[in-house]
Amino acid sequence: MKSTDGRRIAFSGIDLRFMVDETDGKGEMVMFEMSVLPDARVPIAHHHVAVDEAVYGLEGTLTTTLESVIHEIGPGDSLFIPRGQVHHHGNRHGATAKVLIVMTPGTIGRGYFEEVLEAASGPGKPDLARLAEIMRRHGLVPSQS
Repeated sequence: MKSTDGRRIAFSGIDLRFMVDETDGKGEMVMFEMSVLPDARVPIAHHHVAVDEAVYGLEGTLTTTLESVIHEIGPGDSLFIPRGQVHHHGNRHGATAKVLIVMTPGTIGRGYFEEVLEAASGPGKPDLARLAEIMRRHGLVPSQS
């Protein structure tokens, strides 16, 4: 499923519902609910140049690898991802994982995910060089490992 309808973006087993995006207020914060199906195709490991990220578990269990350490984030669990630390989210479990993500400042927002969706939606395999360029332009750096 690949779609976008205002504040909701869905692609490759991931559904994002934005409560606050970069167009709200002064753009200092982005907040969205992320649902990840089991074994969904997720973005590659990366770090943020200038954005801190907080993850709070709502349902199921999200597996987040942060600086090579695996964290299982279930309901009520939280994880802080400081800017500059390599991380990757995934769902290694049998049920949908749902988390609340807050990023500050709000430079990685809905616009970033809409660009990624557009770049990955064409026929054939996505152009990895184009996806990496979109990531870098929004302050995400793909991991070398």
